[in-house]
Amino acid sequence: MKDIHILTSYFPPEIGAASNRIFHLAEGLEKRNFKVTVITPLPNYPTGKIFKEYKGKLKLISIENDIKIHRLWIYASNSKNKFLRLFSMLSYSFSLVWFFIFNKVPKTVIVQSPPLLVAFTSLLFLRSKKRKLILNVSDLWPLAGLELGVFKKNFSYKVLEKIERFNYKKADLILGQSNEILNHINSISPNKETFLYRNYPSFKPPKINVCNASVGKIKVVYAGLLGVAQGIYKLCKELNYNTIELHIYGAGVEQDKIKNFINTNQNLPISYYGEISRDELHKALLEYDVAIIPLLNRIYGSVPSKIFEYSKLGLPILYFGGGEGEYIVKKHHLGWIAKAGDYENLNIAISSINKSELNSTFREKIKDSANSNFNFNIQLNNLILKI
Repeated sequence: MKDIHILTSYFPPEIGAASNRIFHLAEGLEKRNFKVTVITPLPNYPTGKIFKEYKGKLKLISIENDIKIHRLWIYASNSKNKFLRLFSMLSYSFSLVWFFIFNKVPKTVIVQSPPLLVAFTSLLFLRSKKRKLILNVSDLWPLAGLELGVFKKNFSYKVLEKIERFNYKKADLILGQSNEILNHINSISPNKETFLYRNYPSFKPPKINVCNASVGKIKVVYAGLLGVAQGIYKLCKELNYNTIELHIYGAGVEQDKIKNFINTNQNLPISYYGEISRDELHKALLEYDVAIIPLLNRIYGSVPSKIFEYSKLGLPILYFGGGEGEYIVKKHHLGWIAKAGDYENLNIAISSINKSELNSTFREKIKDSANSNFNFNIQLNNLILKI
């Protein structure tokens, strides 16, 4: 049995793509005879507050699904104040250093990035000729931050670029969630070994029980983080509701703005349900006609994991984010495309949807395509050959 540590800033009971991806990776490795240990902060995402059942603890060690989990202290914050956010990352980095000093770390370690500083701390302290460091890059920071308007090209940005380059240099193997990420990494470190590791989900989907398309308006659903990058508040304002109704699940910084918009526009067919568990969400999603996957701006390297999750459920997708995600939806016939950032084009795309086609036959085709092309087990087995 081979020991392996996974260092991540996100892990269940936190929700979201990063948490799900690392959980499935850890679970998959454990089932393949790896002894897996996960090192992660006390749960706090996306609220920026330590979850109630973990409050008052400096650390917690538990065994969950045969995986050993070390939950370390963090100064939790999702404040808009950059210094508080920086301090939050540094606090977890400090906890990691303390962990490295007093615990034996195996020869194989997977490090999640971003956050850049957390990955930097891990790669700096764990670098050794006897240890294999695997960097899992899910977003291209600081480039993504620049495209989102979080950063400006100043001295701080140049420092982050140097940290990014250091991380790539010190990693022995780099996993990227998109070809765009791998192309960017190869442009910086041309000889670095890389591996395309998509956000394929690992779950048994509920049975599709829809025989015919539902009556009335098309029921469009969004489920996920209500953050700045997703732009759900703007989406609520820009959609043409003549033929659709919008249903929203999730939480995030735009949550209150969305709720206030719904309260002041009660004539619009928008419903907000808050957060529910992943299993509950999968069942709920089957009641809708189309799932929308938006990004406020096209982000280089980003491929939303919802593409793979929704298609595995057989749920038609309306993709509104551009880039590699758009290519995947087109290639595998998973639904409809709207030009990123163009809300007029989005409304045209919605008006082109023929509701009579939103039936179980269409959904089964999507599900079959996902099963054939987005296979978690095949991907993980190929990765293990590299570890």
